[in-house]
Formats: sequence, structure tokens, C-alpha cells
Amino acid sequence: MLNKTLCGIENFIDWSGRTVSWLSLLLVLVTFVVVVLRYVFDYGSIALQETATYLHASVFLVGMAYTMQQNAHVRVDIFYSRFSKHTKAWVDLFGALFLLLPFMLFVSWISWRYITDSWSVFEGSREAGGLPAVFLLKTLILVMTTLLILQACTQITRNIKTIIAKGER
Repeated sequence: MLNKTLCGIENFIDWSGRTVSWLSLLLVLVTFVVVVLRYVFDYGSIALQETATYLHASVFLVGMAYTMQQNAHVRVDIFYSRFSKHTKAWVDLFGALFLLLPFMLFVSWISWRYITDSWSVFEGSREAGGLPAVFLLKTLILVMTTLLILQACTQITRNIKTIIAKGER
């Protein structure tokens, strides 16, 4: 049951990361259009510029858990790369338990009012001609923290299994 749940969570995070990665292509295209419109046709569009910002934020906020799952986050590997699988499991376990989870819970807690206030007025852009969905963009903060908490839980479980397996030998 636990393995099935973990696989389901990891499959969902994998799917969300791969899906949101396609927004990078759209981001490049929107940025290209913004530049061509501005420098070739001397026309600016606040909505298009904000679209690029929304896409950029979406890729990073939704893609963080996927990046963690793929072990692709930037880290200083001076010592870690030389550690055994067992020692890496301990480091990752403590990092997730005492750094990642508390920080994600703190970010969720501290951003809750910020997001609910935005939803209460269906906050839109401050710019004339901007996008009317700032409240949706702010909601991605909670999406990010939720996905990272889920990914941390799967990694904690897998690291505990690795540590226990070493102890049973």
C-alpha cells in the first residue's frame, strides 16, 4: 500500500514536471513575440510581458518538486559525491526532515494570508492592459510547497528504507 502511494505521488510529480516543462517553449515564443513587437513594430503589450512572467513563475514553482525528484537541484558536492549510498540516505533524510519540510510548512503558513487576500478580491494586474489573474499566479506558491512536501515525504520514506536495508545486512 505504501509503495503504491509513493509511486502514485512520484508519478504525479513526474507528470506535473514534464507537463510544465512545455511552458518553457511557450515562454521562448512569447518572449520572441514581445521583442519583435517592441523593436520591429514599436508596439508594447503589458499583457504579453506579464504572460512571460506568469509562464516563467509557473515553470519554476511547479517544476521544483520534479527537479528535486530527478536530483537535478544545484548543490555543493564537495563531500556528498564521495559518500556511500547509506551516508547519502542519512544526509538526505536529515535535510528533508529538518530543512525542507519545516521551510515548506513555514512558506505555506506565511503565504496563506497573502494568497487568500488576493483571492478575496480576485486580484488582477496593477498595470492597465495587464492580466486579470494575479490571484492564480500567487496560488502557485501553495502548489509549489505542496508538491515539494509530497516529494520530500517520498524521499524520506525511500531514505529510511535504504538506511534500514543497510542495517539488516
